[in-house]
Amino acid sequence: MSANWAAFAEAEPALARTVEERFGSFTHHVLATLRRDGSPRTTGLEVRFLNGELWLGMMPKSLKALDLRRDPRFALQANPGPGTGMGGGDVRISGRAVEVEDDSAKGAYVKEVEPPEPFHLFRTELTEVVRTCVEDDTYLVVQVWRPGEPVRTLKRT
Repeated sequence: MSANWAAFAEAEPALARTVEERFGSFTHHVLATLRRDGSPRTTGLEVRFLNGELWLGMMPKSLKALDLRRDPRFALQANPGPGTGMGGGDVRISGRAVEVEDDSAKGAYVKEVEPPEPFHLFRTELTEVVRTCVEDDTYLVVQVWRPGEPVRTLKRT
């Protein structure tokens, strides 16, 4: 089961705001894809939350785009920022990336984002959103959301 960003934000608005704020704090984040041999590849990436979708834009024929065309599974880690503070927590989104080739959808994205062209554009189908943070300098708190389920919160000392 998967959901787009709008469905996640409707189901869990507080967590969605926190995740967007974390990704909005920095420009570059880390995308994990799968190479042809199944081993992981991590690369830097800019992301956009726009019109109810989480978008991934990439240079033409970049290895990460070719990876996603072959196997759409991904994990996206928000940039933790400098030091160890990680204000808002550590945030990760997993799912599948679906390449958008519709000219009108790409045109709307270009109008808003103005990326260098040509480019690959992927919309995401989320399978999991995870936030990890420290609460009261005592608890490690992990929030896990999956489509069709409420957020599950785990606390550890």
